[in-house]
Amino acid sequence: MGNEAERPLPVENNREELIRMEDIHKAFPGVQALKGCPFDVYAGEVHALVGENGAGKSTLVKILAGVYRKDSGRIYLRGKEANIVDTRSAHDASIAMIHQELQLVPHLTVAMNIFIGREHRKKIKFILDEKKSNEEARAIIERMKVDLDPTSCVMYLSIAEQYMVEIAKAISQKASVLILDEPTAALTDSETQTLFGLIREMKSQGMGIIYISHRLEELKQIADRITVMRDGNYIGTRDIHSITMDEIVNMMVGRTIYETTPELPEHPNEETVLEVRNLNRGSKIKDVSFKLRKGEILGFSGLIGAGRTEVARAIFGAEPCDSGDIYVNGKRVNIRHPYDAVKHGIGYLSEDRKRYGLALLRDVESNMTLASHEMFTKAKFVIDTKKIDQTAKSMVDELRIVTPSIRQIVNNLSGGNQQKVVISKWLIRNSDILIFDEPTRGVDVGARSEVYKLMNNLAGQGKSIIMISSELPEILRMSHSVIVMCEGRITGELSVGEITQERIMQSATMHRANYT
Repeated sequence: MGNEAERPLPVENNREELIRMEDIHKAFPGVQALKGCPFDVYAGEVHALVGENGAGKSTLVKILAGVYRKDSGRIYLRGKEANIVDTRSAHDASIAMIHQELQLVPHLTVAMNIFIGREHRKKIKFILDEKKSNEEARAIIERMKVDLDPTSCVMYLSIAEQYMVEIAKAISQKASVLILDEPTAALTDSETQTLFGLIREMKSQGMGIIYISHRLEELKQIADRITVMRDGNYIGTRDIHSITMDEIVNMMVGRTIYETTPELPEHPNEETVLEVRNLNRGSKIKDVSFKLRKGEILGFSGLIGAGRTEVARAIFGAEPCDSGDIYVNGKRVNIRHPYDAVKHGIGYLSEDRKRYGLALLRDVESNMTLASHEMFTKAKFVIDTKKIDQTAKSMVDELRIVTPSIRQIVNNLSGGNQQKVVISKWLIRNSDILIFDEPTRGVDVGARSEVYKLMNNLAGQGKSIIMISSELPEILRMSHSVIVMCEGRITGELSVGEITQERIMQSATMHRANYT
């Protein structure tokens, strides 16, 4: 296991080989992303591709999808060598990719998005045939066995429904190979099972599916084979039913990672550092009140749309409140802007780090010091560049951020390393209250373990943490106490000894009638 010279394990049947990639190399400035990787996929199979952030898996599939050009190597389509140089040539080869960030136009309808760039037109070429587009979209949707109206505007759909639109688009293109990049990252358990049912249906029709996911527990349910990558290298391919989760993790990280984290720090003391009283904002936040104690990790659980992120953004001043009071260390504070929150020692790690947490086109060092400029000035006007460099380099070492240098553009880092850069921003600021919104979303198993240890260490130092998570194992493992929300309200408050999956789900699914 871990022999980088071994080749992909073939499918032991007569299925047609759809794709074969051999000896693929790709370099970016300062980074050798792929080092001679092979990969293949057969008709009627789900081939999972896994590895830590920065392993090269997204680069490999983006080469197949025509987003990047390979530096060297060969790609074969049904046994014949092909030259995939852009997304058009990939489309012509019947390869479709659904990215983690969905590629939809929100103000257009479902049907318009499905046929975008391939619109049906009437005899007069500049007039669109919306009726035909809607009819064909409806036929595809019915074949998928999902409940979608082709005339609905995409901006009003849930994330799960938008994902189904992307799949419908791939089906309309008659794709024979479909690449799914972290398809369940923003889906609930029930939505995930709906997606899995659709994947099984596409698989039964002979489609080859490449499935990238950090959620290893999903793979036993949906994959046939699994290929592991590490540091741009191919590590090995296994039948999913002949390998354990521990073996997969060991292949990914080259070391043993224990899913059970170190014990939480001792129960936090009774000193209240943050108190929220009767917070309200429209239909999103309804009379929310809670306390956060010194050294506590307070988990916020609930289904998507429960209002957890809205509460966090309101506390941080990113969204206005209709009413309510916030107290920091016993004193009522007026937070109308994120600057106010930062001034009162509150840091916020958004669930959407690319949109709210990072300046993607700036370098690592600049992002780390975004919230702490006054700490690096001399005589109010002179920037202490030496101190900035030393601080940034120290954070890179402390958080084990994989980057060629502190001058690297953040957009070029993997998701897990981007998350660490956001965390470092608030560690440099030395915030006493930290809000972690989905801290391990899109983060691989090794980086996830490091994030957990970091949170434990911070709590042990007396920092207070609000952790919002959609993953119940994470809530159960990392929380001293848990707040559960449903439809904008707090519907459950669980202390140590009361926190169970059953109690959380019971509170998370309470209907309005139960608490009005």
